[in-house]
Amino acid sequence: MGYYRSGFDIIGMDISPQRHYPFEFIQDDALLLDAGFLKSFDAIHASPPCQAWTNAQKLRGNAHPRNIIRPLRRQLMLSTKPFVIENVVGSPLRNPILLCGVMFGLGTYRHRLFESNVNLNCRPHYKHNAPLVKMGRPSSPNQMIHVVGNFSNVEHGRAAMGISWMTGKELSEAIPPAYTEHLGRQIMRKLF
Repeated sequence: MGYYRSGFDIIGMDISPQRHYPFEFIQDDALLLDAGFLKSFDAIHASPPCQAWTNAQKLRGNAHPRNIIRPLRRQLMLSTKPFVIENVVGSPLRNPILLCGVMFGLGTYRHRLFESNVNLNCRPHYKHNAPLVKMGRPSSPNQMIHVVGNFSNVEHGRAAMGISWMTGKELSEAIPPAYTEHLGRQIMRKLF
């Protein structure tokens, strides 16, 4: 949604169906696409699975693939198009910028890293002063919320992330549109 708000026409792709996705959608494995197909786009955003890098998964001891970012980066570089790769703190992104909900007045801290072949800037990262409700506990509007896993109060999560159309499970894997709008405006200026 953020890239759309910044002026891009959007086509989404995921290996899994995305019933609530608001734009044109292709169900396919992005890692199997060739550079020629990717060259048909003005810019590309990739959000490879983050489970291998999240603290919650490390605590649970679950195994997840850790070899996705490097081949994805290589594929995106071959496309010669502006690209962004998003993932969580702890993932092996190269020289990423960090975006946080406080930079955009959101109700979640939601730190996310963004690597790009375009020089991107970020806003000042202010101190986290608002209380953060613990995951799974009831939340109130004056608290920051973790929108991960099986969090409680989906309506509060939607408001905190600036996303009105997603289910709780979809929210737990989403990027706030404010982040991608911020990035999209910078990429758009470099393209046109």
